[in-house]
Amino acid sequence: MARVLIIEDDALTAQEIQEALRDDGHQVELAPDGRSGLLRAVGEEFDVIVLDRMMPGGLDGLAVLATLRTAGIATPVLILSALSAVDERVRGLRAGGDDYLSKPFDFIELTARLDALLRRRDGPAAVTGFQLGRLEMDLLTHTVRLAGQPVDLQPREFRLLEYFFRNAGQVLTRTMVFEAVWEYRSDERSNVIDVHISRLRKKIDPDGTAPLIHTLRGSGYVFREA
Repeated sequence: MARVLIIEDDALTAQEIQEALRDDGHQVELAPDGRSGLLRAVGEEFDVIVLDRMMPGGLDGLAVLATLRTAGIATPVLILSALSAVDERVRGLRAGGDDYLSKPFDFIELTARLDALLRRRDGPAAVTGFQLGRLEMDLLTHTVRLAGQPVDLQPREFRLLEYFFRNAGQVLTRTMVFEAVWEYRSDERSNVIDVHISRLRKKIDPDGTAPLIHTLRGSGYVFREA
């Protein structure tokens, strides 16, 4: 369970986020504007902050974020914004944001991104390899084996599999996968993810009897044994 601060001036949006995160087991506090949110973020301990980009009253999300970072507060911050242009996303991240989610958004993606920020904050020990079922991945030798036999992966397929391993059991949206593996914002019309995942599936489960990459219709993917 994490302690989450939501700084959001739209009461309905804030309440919906609060309910979704409470259902996910988190303790959630609300701040209705930038000034009150900044005071709480400075004066209290939170594990992660959800920060609206545009707020009235002369102190918007970027101003709040800049003040927090100047004060030496390193709490992970997820920025929410109706401004989805690449330049705006870059501004938010350069101002000290740890992640950026455009409105409107799916709550399942919001909770997944917050979970990723919390795992990053906890500073996991360096990992040199993974194993799930018959599949093994060695990051030092850059090799993958299925039931002891080598699997030949292209560089992008290797990165895709590593991302799935690092987030095994977690729901990953198409946008999350694309941004992590391709490192730029996805075009929802593109089928590049589908093509690469289809190829990867055939290589790590050639006989189709032990699927590890599962598609969740309307949500994304989860990497786990059946």
